[in-house]
Amino acid sequence: MNLDLSDDDRAFRDEVRAFLAANLSAPLRKAGKLATSVFCDPVYSLAWQKILHQKNWVAPSWPTEFGGTGWNEVERYIFESECARANAPLLAPMSINMVGPCIIKFGTEDQKSFFLPRILSGEDYWCQGYSEPEAGSDLASLNMKCVPDGDDYILNGSKIWTTHAQFANRMFCLVRTRTDGKPQTGISFLLLEMDTPGITVEPILSASGEHEVNQVFFENVRVPKSSLLGKENDGWTVAKYLLEFERGSGSSVGLEVKLDYLKQLTGYFSKIDASLKKRIFAAETELEAIKFTELRVLSSLSVGSSPGPAAPLLKIQRTEITQKLDELAMDIAGQLTAPKQSEALSPSWNDTPIGPAEMVVIFPSYLNNRAASIYGGSNEIQRNILAKVVLGL
Repeated sequence: MNLDLSDDDRAFRDEVRAFLAANLSAPLRKAGKLATSVFCDPVYSLAWQKILHQKNWVAPSWPTEFGGTGWNEVERYIFESECARANAPLLAPMSINMVGPCIIKFGTEDQKSFFLPRILSGEDYWCQGYSEPEAGSDLASLNMKCVPDGDDYILNGSKIWTTHAQFANRMFCLVRTRTDGKPQTGISFLLLEMDTPGITVEPILSASGEHEVNQVFFENVRVPKSSLLGKENDGWTVAKYLLEFERGSGSSVGLEVKLDYLKQLTGYFSKIDASLKKRIFAAETELEAIKFTELRVLSSLSVGSSPGPAAPLLKIQRTEITQKLDELAMDIAGQLTAPKQSEALSPSWNDTPIGPAEMVVIFPSYLNNRAASIYGGSNEIQRNILAKVVLGL
């Protein structure tokens, strides 16, 4: 595995840096810096997406015939790394990184020609209808009813922890179309419009007071059968394909930025406990190990090989070190994390915060990222996958 960038790679890196310097405005950088999760306020993420769309840089992983960039694995890694270092707002992952690839693989020609351009432009903003009050990590137990009626389906039930449903105009949704046989064989994958009569979105406020997730209720919601993605009762196949992107995507660069931020925090205090310094060094070592795992995956993909069980492995490692870094930030900042300053998380807010401005994201990020080891399949589920695939248990 050669870790050195080629001359072409360095030239591409310089091109990306120049583009970011010229197009990433101060408000957009501030929005990226103040984000407390992988979701950014659509006001800023969509503004950044519009800029990237003009450059044709929105969907680096998509095939070129559908609007992708044609970059290789190394170029995509460089682009993602430079965006993270520049504090660019993260684009809505549900649209570009999740449902988009599923439509490319399983969609009809009509679905591809209609949805994919709208995803790239940001005209459609998607949310994910997977979890239910009684079906989370055990997703196959979902029971939202989907009954055929002529050319339509009729939906009844609810979805929960639906991130950004309050902003979304579309949802990709798992529903139960059959109750006999194995649970996985009776699930279908639908593409819904959120303004369909009978759909109600109710907010769920997090412990930090942020409104990011929701519960969505369906009461006799009628949708056309043309909204089916893939085959009826084969939605589990589509869902598993999507989870490969949800669990395996990303890189450690954002975590490196977070670690650098922790080191900067220590500069606000005249004395930092030796045990905290030791924990920072340990986190740095662990992060370096994660980075090398990512580079091994990158090396495999660049020559057309499969990364193997790296997706669940990296999902575990990234989410657990994210929580470790959040805990370190809390311990370093101490009582300065106590004031509740939700308004200070808005890039448009221009008042003076209590304490250093750099610290307003610490407590909300800590609270938000407690869910990181659960969403996308809990880390316990990921360990079960590794036990089965790697150890044969």
